[in-house]
Amino acid sequence: MTFGTLPYVLALVLMLIGLYVIVAKKNIIKIILGVLILEHSINLFLLLQGYRHGGTAPIRAPGQLDTEAFAATSVDPLPQALILTSIVIGLGCLALMVCLAVRLYERFGTFDITRIRELRG
Repeated sequence: MTFGTLPYVLALVLMLIGLYVIVAKKNIIKIILGVLILEHSINLFLLLQGYRHGGTAPIRAPGQLDTEAFAATSVDPLPQALILTSIVIGLGCLALMVCLAVRLYERFGTFDITRIRELRG
């Protein structure tokens, strides 16, 4: 495995950890943490997609006329914009999940999903 593929493998490992926590754990707080880990691993993967070794900021100087050289040396700004949007949306989703977890705890007195399913009524 080369150093170029190592960050992608780490992003995949984080993604698998997040999926495991979401699927296997019964505690609502742990599930919320799994969603956060999964979200951040996807953000990391998007960041890796826009990375270019030795790249420059995607801001053109006023006197720069060579568009091909600029496009060849600058990084892609689209993944960065997607990550910023994802962070804002993730914060809203996190607030909603925490509010729902608090309301479930107030109603049922537990964060355990199996206990909540038993206490229907």
